[in-house]
Amino acid sequence: MTQITNASMHSPNVQAPSAPASTGNMPLDDSWRKSIPAQVFLNHFFAMDYHIHNQNDLFDIVKFPVFKQFYGRVTDETRKALEKLLLNSWSAEYALRITPVVNDEQYLQSSLHWTFPQAYYSALFSARAFLAVQGITVSNEELIRKRVGNMVVRGYYPPSIGYYALGPINNYRIQRLPMAKRFSVATKNDLLLPSREGFVQVELAQFLKTTRDQRVKTLRNVIQNNPKTALRSLKTGEILQKFSVEQYKQLAKQIGYTTYFDMLSRLRISSTNREIERFVDSEIDVKLFHQSLVNIVAHVNSVHEAYIAKALGIQGYRQLVAKLPAYLQESFVRDRMNTIITPMLTPEQSLPTDMRMAA
Repeated sequence: MTQITNASMHSPNVQAPSAPASTGNMPLDDSWRKSIPAQVFLNHFFAMDYHIHNQNDLFDIVKFPVFKQFYGRVTDETRKALEKLLLNSWSAEYALRITPVVNDEQYLQSSLHWTFPQAYYSALFSARAFLAVQGITVSNEELIRKRVGNMVVRGYYPPSIGYYALGPINNYRIQRLPMAKRFSVATKNDLLLPSREGFVQVELAQFLKTTRDQRVKTLRNVIQNNPKTALRSLKTGEILQKFSVEQYKQLAKQIGYTTYFDMLSRLRISSTNREIERFVDSEIDVKLFHQSLVNIVAHVNSVHEAYIAKALGIQGYRQLVAKLPAYLQESFVRDRMNTIITPMLTPEQSLPTDMRMAA
C-alpha cells in the first residue's frame, strides 16, 4: 500500500488515506460499467482526504492573523446554541465513525444511505456553530454555504480545505490548487484513485468544476421554471432557452464561491433518490469511502472547534464538552480536545515540537 505519512496532526483514530501502489487495468464488465459514477465519486472524496493529509496543516491555524484576532461574540444565549449545534454535529460524526468498524461489506454498502448525509450534516452543524460563536444565527443552508464560502476566501481555513472556484460556467477560475494547472486532466485515468499530489489537485479541481456546474444549472432551472422570474427574449417575450455569457456571469454572482462545503453537500442524497442506488449497487471500495469521509469530517470539524474554543477560552470549551452525554465525552471529542484543541490554545511549550520550532 502507498501510505501517506505525517498524519500525526490529525484527529486520533483517523487513518491516513492509502491506495494500491499498482492499480492495474480496471475490469470492463457490465457491473463495473455501472459502478463508474460511484468510483468517480469515491475518487473525488479520496482526493479531498489525501490532500488534507498531504498538507498536514491543521496546526498552522494558530499562525493565521484571523485566528489570532478571533474572539467571537459569546453570550449566555450563544453558549446554549453552541451546545445544541455541537451536540448535533458530534452525534452525526459519532454515528459516521462507528459504521466502518463493522467488518461486513454488504452492511457497509447498504449503510451509504445514512453515512452520506451523516458526513454532510456533521459538517453543516459544525459550520453553524462556527457562525453562531461569531454572532451569526442562521439555519438556511444556502446562506450558510455563502457565509462559509466567504470565510474560505478570506483565509479562515488552512490550504488543505481552502481552495475554491469562482466565475461563470465554461470560464471557471480554480484558486489555491496550483498543481492542478500544471497537470493535465488527460494524463490521469479518472477511474483510478489518485496517487500523487498533482493528480489529487487535478481531481479536486474537477470536483469543484462539476459541483459548480450542478449549482449553476440548478439555479438556472429555478429561475427559468418560474414564469415570474424567468428571463425572456426582448424580441418575442418567450422564455429564454439559452443564456448569454453576461447572463451566466449574473448567475455566478448569485452563487458566490464554490468550496469544500459545496463538495460535501453532494453527499446530501436522499435514500428515496434513485441516485443513491448507484452507490449501493456498485463495486467500489466502500470501506475506503467510509474512512475518507471520517477523515474529512474530522478535519473540517477540528478547524471549526479550534475557533469556537478560542472564543470560549479553553476552560469554557471544557465545560461545554463536560455537558455532553457520556458516549461522546469519552470518545473522539475528548481525544480531539486533548490532542488538538488544547495544544492550540495553551502556551508555546505545550505545542508539538515541530510547531515550537516553526514559531
